[in-house]
Amino acid sequence: MNVVIVLAFIGILGALAAAGFFMLRKGGSKGKGDMARALALRVALSVALFLFILLSWQMGWIHPTGLPLKPAT
Repeated sequence: MNVVIVLAFIGILGALAAAGFFMLRKGGSKGKGDMARALALRVALSVALFLFILLSWQMGWIHPTGLPLKPAT
C-alpha cells in the first residue's frame, strides 16, 4: 500500500518537474502544449491517487488514525 502511494507521489512530482522544464525551455508553441499535457497528467495522477485512497479506506485496507473525539477516562 505504501509503495503505491509513494510511486504515485513520485509520478506527480515528476509530471510537475516536466511541466516546469517545458515552461522554461524555449520551444515556441510546442513547449506550451507539452507543458499543458504534463500538468494534465499531474492532475489526473492526483485525482487517481485520491480515489485510490478512498477505495482503500472503503475496502478496509487502510484505517484512519486521527485524534480521538472525546478524551479517554
